[in-house]
Amino acid sequence: MAFISLFEVIGPNMVGPSSSHTAGAASMALLARKLFPGEIKSVYFTLYGSFARTYRGHGTDRALLGGIMGFETDDLRIRDSLKLAKEQGINYSFSISDQEDATIHPNTADMEIEGTKGEKLFVRGVSLGGGKVKIVKLNQIEVDFTGEYSTLIVSQTDKPGVVAHITRILSEEGVNIAFMRLFREEKGAAAFTIVESDEKIPQEVLERIRENPLVSDITLVQL
Repeated sequence: MAFISLFEVIGPNMVGPSSSHTAGAASMALLARKLFPGEIKSVYFTLYGSFARTYRGHGTDRALLGGIMGFETDDLRIRDSLKLAKEQGINYSFSISDQEDATIHPNTADMEIEGTKGEKLFVRGVSLGGGKVKIVKLNQIEVDFTGEYSTLIVSQTDKPGVVAHITRILSEEGVNIAFMRLFREEKGAAAFTIVESDEKIPQEVLERIRENPLVSDITLVQL
């Protein structure tokens, strides 16, 4: 049986009006910002389901853009995020998808982010209600993590020995693993190993994991 806490019923500290459409939107975009390695030049949002139908009235557009600029859910600057983005030179647009099927959660947003040095990242986020979110897609790979834990994301080639390399180093550094999963396009192709820990992950872990030539990139989002 799943239980809902009092805090989930009340919702998070936020700039209203909706924990799903405003706070959740800001949270997923803030998590996407933490995943992006550089300064953002542009971001293009695609909205699905109820996000698409009510995004202006519920402030979903302002919340998403505020999160991309690093604003927390209770940051009053969210109200002016459209103007602030233009002042910061961030190009943005919102488009509506008419795709509705069982595979797409009704509170879903795609974020196509481009950096000032040509970096690119695709993130699909879902708002689950009560301000809770999860990331379900990075680039072309389906994933599943919430950002509620310290999260280590290792981009790699799906070859034998890489996951063992990661787990050995985490063990040697005394990292307590809450969840660890491998997500991949297909066998032997690009993959992500995602590790979630309920404590801070030492920075030293990143350099040691990078020693494996099959590791292409690492992102760390701390609690």
